[in-house]
Amino acid sequence: MRKSLVAVMVAATVAGAAVAGIGDAQAATIDSLTPVAFRPGLSATLQADADALRKYGAPGVLVELDTWRRDVRVRSGYGNVAKSTPVPWDAKFRIGSFTKPFVAATVLQLVGERRLSLDDKVERFLPGLIRGNGNDGRRITVRQLLQHTSGLPEYTNAMAALGTEEGFQESRLRTWTNAELVGLAMQFPADFAPGSRWSYSNTGYVVASMIIEKVTGHTWQQEVRDRIVRPLGLRNTYLPGTTPTIPRPHAVGYQRFPGPDATPEDPRYGEPIDATLLNPSLAGPAGEMISTADDANTFLRALVTGKVLKRAQLVEMQRTVETDDNLRGRWPGARYGLGIVWADNSCGGYWSHGGDIPGFMTRNGVSPDGSRSVTVSINTDSLKPDPGVRMPAVDITTDLVDHALCNVR
Repeated sequence: MRKSLVAVMVAATVAGAAVAGIGDAQAATIDSLTPVAFRPGLSATLQADADALRKYGAPGVLVELDTWRRDVRVRSGYGNVAKSTPVPWDAKFRIGSFTKPFVAATVLQLVGERRLSLDDKVERFLPGLIRGNGNDGRRITVRQLLQHTSGLPEYTNAMAALGTEEGFQESRLRTWTNAELVGLAMQFPADFAPGSRWSYSNTGYVVASMIIEKVTGHTWQQEVRDRIVRPLGLRNTYLPGTTPTIPRPHAVGYQRFPGPDATPEDPRYGEPIDATLLNPSLAGPAGEMISTADDANTFLRALVTGKVLKRAQLVEMQRTVETDDNLRGRWPGARYGLGIVWADNSCGGYWSHGGDIPGFMTRNGVSPDGSRSVTVSINTDSLKPDPGVRMPAVDITTDLVDHALCNVR
């Protein structure tokens, strides 16, 4: 949900006409079968919302809303700015931290099989891994890893060089092992005593994936693929490991870097670069996966309707805790479960987990009953608003997601 790798921002200068719908012939067929009460304004509303994101620096936007009645797709801006071409309707994109619900669900399946417990300590599976600077695997539970209450420091704190164009170019193809990522985190003091607070930690999901591998004898990628991706028929969802390319078709992922004398208020960005080629092992189980809007919606709807987890484990996943001002500020009412976020909206609330990784931003939401799910892909993970435009306090997709899930017309 939050920025999952480095605190760098990306933007691209964009222009061009929006392209809406799911194909004129198909849309006409759907509209002819759709009750009048459902038709007015839904596609137009989402199109306007997608268009509005471009003023915040989104090069291109792809939106898909899936419902029990029909699917609605809209897009805006460019997937390739230089060629003035739109984001492909069936674009694959890096989903960043949206990888986390897949990892959490895999751990919870193992819990349901009684191969581990949420109350097991990390030390049981990975003796000696979490040590030093107040970090202690003998005190951290599996639940706390998935819930972001472990107190483990961010390994990304040691990746400051990736926040510069020179550092990014030098390291974008480097391979990181999960053990190396955890080792980076152990250089820093624990954020707090386990269970005493909440703070987002990608490190916790790296450790959780290592527990999956210890328990099953297989890579976490293989377990996610065998337990979730294949059973749900997610044919365009990938666990790339160290492969730096994205399967076609895909948009270009753009990245900007702070300039001299940059401040959080004024990063003084340089020109955007093409950041599409990236070894995703720097994100690993915290954010390496690739998917499509259609597959993402299929997973979310299956997850909340009990097609991925047994009832007892789904209840645990959706048992939430208070978060922090940062998350609640961007997603009002946000509470965190096990790899999934509950947030407020105008029709009661929804489940979600976004993701950011250099070049791509993913946002989503699914209604509690699984009747509606929306996924938004933007081909930058950092935003530079147009002159005179102020960034909203909440996430820029808040209105779009609300309209998608709450517009019953």
